[in-house]
Amino acid sequence: MEPKTLAPHVLKALVQSQMNGRRATLQTLVDDLFVRRADVRATVNALHAEGYLDATRLRLTMMGFAHGVSLLDVELPALRRLRLVTACAA
Repeated sequence: MEPKTLAPHVLKALVQSQMNGRRATLQTLVDDLFVRRADVRATVNALHAEGYLDATRLRLTMMGFAHGVSLLDVELPALRRLRLVTACAA
């Protein structure tokens, strides 16, 4: 998964964690977003490089927090498509 696709979801999840007084970890992001750990790590590194968060503490910068707050009322596209399973009639 591309970091630019996952980035808004990570920012939004981190804002929600911070606003609820929870400390986010890489594992909580993986669990909350249902994506691979490597994808979350790559996205965190990309957001760190752009100045949106401190990757070592997994804390948003002021710019990252402001951008994440702006996403709270936005319905983000699903990260994974749901697969429709059809049963075969026997």
